[in-house]
Amino acid sequence: MKSGYKYLIGIDEVGRGPVAGPVAVGALIVSASNLKEVTERFLNFKDSKKLTPKKRNEWFVNIRQAQKEGLLNYKVVFVDNIKIDQFGIVPAIRACIDKSLETLQTVWVSGAHKSDCLVLLDGGLRAPDEFVNQKTIIKGDEKELVIALASIVAKVTRDALMCKFAKEYPEYGFEKHKGYGTKAHMEAIKKYGVCEIHRKSFLKNFLNSKI
Repeated sequence: MKSGYKYLIGIDEVGRGPVAGPVAVGALIVSASNLKEVTERFLNFKDSKKLTPKKRNEWFVNIRQAQKEGLLNYKVVFVDNIKIDQFGIVPAIRACIDKSLETLQTVWVSGAHKSDCLVLLDGGLRAPDEFVNQKTIIKGDEKELVIALASIVAKVTRDALMCKFAKEYPEYGFEKHKGYGTKAHMEAIKKYGVCEIHRKSFLKNFLNSKI
């Protein structure tokens, strides 16, 4: 374990940029006693952005199996488009991080002090200040296994939710673009208007230009 910490936590977010759907944060925790086995099991892992959807789902199955075996635990937390519109994307992501860490501590490391944890975060993310041992790593999903695994669980879980939304709102093709502002998606918005899961704050300029 890095520098003698009892728990290693990786955090990554997905869904910052889409114009529809929630933002999601994945947090994944491994104890010092399990780190070697987890590292060996996921030795050939690549970050989620470099995997095909099929491969990403295969890795997700492996992560869930490791969770069932008690080797690790993870939590994915969403903040929906309504709260994103109300509070902004950065506070929404921060709320996801806070909730994911709170849940992991409650269900898996109850009684452990926050100083027992080393939290590794991707990009520009930060954990709450009480997690005094934390490090933000640019392209962390390429450099740290726990961040890469957190990225997988967040990505797969959010994609699955967007596919469910696609059945409720079939006009927009959410199963294809997962809410990102592709040409086809924007054309659908022109034709059908926004639906209940669109981020109106992200579409404000686009919608105003069509008035």
